Amino acid sequence: MTVRLPPYRAPRGFRNGHVQTVWASQGRRVPPVAYRREAIALPDGDRLDLDWALASGPSGRPSERVALVAHGLEGSADRTYVRGMVRALLSRGWDVVAWNLRGCGGAPNGLLRAYHSGATEDLDAALAHVLARGYAHVGLVGFSLGGNLTLKWVGDAGGDIDPRVVGAVGISVPVDLAGSAREMERLSRRLYMRRFLRSLVAKAEEKATRFADAPSTAGMRRMRTFREFDGRFTAPVHGFASADAYWAAASALPVLAHVAVPTLLVNALDDPFLSPSCYPMDIAALTVLTPRHGGHVGFVAPGGEYWSETVAGIWLGALAG
Repeated sequence: MTVRLPPYRAPRGFRNGHVQTVWASQGRRVPPVAYRREAIALPDGDRLDLDWALASGPSGRPSERVALVAHGLEGSADRTYVRGMVRALLSRGWDVVAWNLRGCGGAPNGLLRAYHSGATEDLDAALAHVLARGYAHVGLVGFSLGGNLTLKWVGDAGGDIDPRVVGAVGISVPVDLAGSAREMERLSRRLYMRRFLRSLVAKAEEKATRFADAPSTAGMRRMRTFREFDGRFTAPVHGFASADAYWAAASALPVLAHVAVPTLLVNALDDPFLSPSCYPMDIAALTVLTPRHGGHVGFVAPGGEYWSETVAGIWLGALAG
């Protein structure tokens, strides 16, 4: 099936990846979404916070289609880019579940383990819960880390994927985690790294106050790279031998060839978070858009809706019929 998607033309003043990235994160304003929060229990005793938004409204005719939207590193369902996508999908008749990764829903999660780029079991749990509501069509959308997790889930499922899942969209996705981590070590990315690490280390310190077997946080505030943090916290807490072992196991790239539903990857060429290996142009199962501009989770457009939201809406709408 061929889906016609409009090209992206960056507005004047937004033809720079850093400008796009910072503006979309700090400058854009999107009205709040009237979410309904639902906490679901996970098999390991933890929980996930799902934020529901219904296209039909509380008393209207139920929608037959729903989209699950996954945020990026240290994000949440309330981030501007998530709200923008939710509102775009709502306007096209989709119910939407913006699911918060563990510990990202406004309160710490209950276990030492946290979320990570390859925690596909959590998407599996959220999807199973949503499918139990009787929807006929389900679309998946993921941003950045949430995009890697989403695309890895689709690749891992292969031909065994639930037939109600019509397709997936990944936006600004570091499908090669090791390559992206190396890119983020560049001096020009230092401000981004400081912001991410400040939040990640604070969560690690909070967990150290509750769990005796938590990794030591001594010296963590001096960390400057994902290699340091993932090696000290993410890998040991989640059963990986090292940061490299974690990145290799959690990256979506090795399983993308097994994708069995129409899957779209949108990665701008000027995305400051992505390495050349994050542009897998030779995978037949994947449709890849690589606009010249767009930054990381940017794709600024005049008016209320950003280009990535328009493209995701067209893609999923065509697949759901």
